[in-house]
Amino acid sequence: MPNINFIMKDGTEKSVDAPLGLSLMEVAVKEGFEAIEGACGGGLACATCHLYVHPDYADKTMPEDGEVSEDEEDMLDLAFDVRDESRLCCQIIVTEDLEGLTVAMPGAQTDW
Repeated sequence: MPNINFIMKDGTEKSVDAPLGLSLMEVAVKEGFEAIEGACGGGLACATCHLYVHPDYADKTMPEDGEVSEDEEDMLDLAFDVRDESRLCCQIIVTEDLEGLTVAMPGAQTDW
């Protein structure tokens, strides 16, 4: 299980072992992270699982075709504090390649 680091809005960090095959949204909900609601259950019908992906992992979190879908981009248009690093974590599936991934909740201060 890869270890994923979540930066909370208040700057605290929580490190979790994420089961392979789950989405980051499922991991965050399972861990009880209130900033990630996942209201639509991963159906790309909301933006309640918006977070920031550390740039070092941007390519590793992309879909197989290397492009964020138009549906994800449309939902991100509805999200708060969207940045270049913004993704919907329901669209990021945990793989071994994500070992050490750092993500941040919307509103968290990062230097990336």
